[in-house]
Amino acid sequence: MDTKSESRISAAEPIVATRERLREVGVFGGMSDDMLENLLRMLKPMRVATGECVFREGEAAREMYVLLEGELEVLKKSRKGRETRVAILGPSDCFGEMSIIDLQPRSATVRALSPVHLLRVSTEDMDAIYRTDLKAYAMLVLNIARDISRRLRVADALVTQVTATILHEYVDKTP
Repeated sequence: MDTKSESRISAAEPIVATRERLREVGVFGGMSDDMLENLLRMLKPMRVATGECVFREGEAAREMYVLLEGELEVLKKSRKGRETRVAILGPSDCFGEMSIIDLQPRSATVRALSPVHLLRVSTEDMDAIYRTDLKAYAMLVLNIARDISRRLRVADALVTQVTATILHEYVDKTP
């Protein structure tokens, strides 16, 4: 994580995460009890205060996060630099997963709407999972791909709806 993000996130008090709690998170679906216990030992818990950013659009990225408690907003800049809320995330949601797959800069800003408890999954953590349990690694990557696919379907539906609305308005106003 870059130093800009690190300064906005603290790990002051321990965050209690359990196997049962991880089972509620889609990206950890299908994992064995042993792997979930391993993840609890491996993944770094974090806290973010209300109004603070977990990361900003354009920052370097090498980790994703799992939201255990709290609420976050996802903000995307327009070409003119105006930030627009594109999503609200709640407990059991994961975010930043694109950086695990494509290692590109952050595509959006994520800011806390309330005090937030997170688990960080870094590319180093992914490598450790790969080296210790190939089946769990494959399941995790497949679950991440499913989540990205689900989000893409939602985005496609929204783009289609907006395009149809604009075209309908334009066609109705054309002489």
